[in-house]
Amino acid sequence: MDARRVRLGISPCPNDTFAFHGLLTGAVRPRGIELSIELLDIEALNAGFEAGRFDAAKVSFAAALAWGASSVVLRAGSALGFGVGPLLVARPDAPPLAARDPRARVLCPGARTTAHLLYRLFHGEAGQVEHTLFSAILPALERGAADYGVCIHEGRFTYARRGLVLVEDLGATWEARTGAPLPLGGIVARRELGPATLAALDAALRASLDLARAEPDAALATMRAHAAELDDAVIRAHVDLYVNAWTRDLGPQGAAALAALSHAARAAGLLPDYLPELAVAPEGPP
Repeated sequence: MDARRVRLGISPCPNDTFAFHGLLTGAVRPRGIELSIELLDIEALNAGFEAGRFDAAKVSFAAALAWGASSVVLRAGSALGFGVGPLLVARPDAPPLAARDPRARVLCPGARTTAHLLYRLFHGEAGQVEHTLFSAILPALERGAADYGVCIHEGRFTYARRGLVLVEDLGATWEARTGAPLPLGGIVARRELGPATLAALDAALRASLDLARAEPDAALATMRAHAAELDDAVIRAHVDLYVNAWTRDLGPQGAAALAALSHAARAAGLLPDYLPELAVAPEGPP
């Protein structure tokens, strides 16, 4: 029987290249699947999955909330937790944030990212919001081309060295208001792949993560090959923060966190009520 071809998209960020180390190197091969992997920025992944470029992809949960009718979240491969949220940072002389005030230019990493959803939930229409590549946000603030930025990924560890100041930890605000871990992103796959392929892909993701944990030095080499920030300490800190028990299996708490994000987006009018809820794939073979 021919292997099923599956197009998978992930980000080049250390938490993804760590978790997918086994798949990227070919050391782990999904059963019955011929896997092709492409690495792109998170907003490009959001757009690519929506456009049909991928069969499965690491996407922002804020974007995935709209795809519940056609897609499910795999149990493995997610980034969520406590203390992992995006940070709102600013230049020290930034003007105050006020509703629709064009004097405060705010950079976000994409309209469909969870970072942007959180900014909208907690700051509404404050400032003049623009979207750019996540890795361009801190340099833009540093050179004075923008006033505020919602930083993700390695930016959490590097903003202070650029002379920027923390305005708000958006993840901490989420946790304080909901008591739930913050669901940033995960592997969303098309329902049409079918239960067997979904289960095989999920199992391969778990095996890839387990291999990276067993071979951290080899996984570090994989991460270095793709990381925007090449400092090993930053790369390891990134993995320590974003790769946790929920990365291997979302479990009931992860599913509840997704439901909380959906409820918050609907209550704020940022997600239509008529869209079906995004579901977590059924548990497959261990």
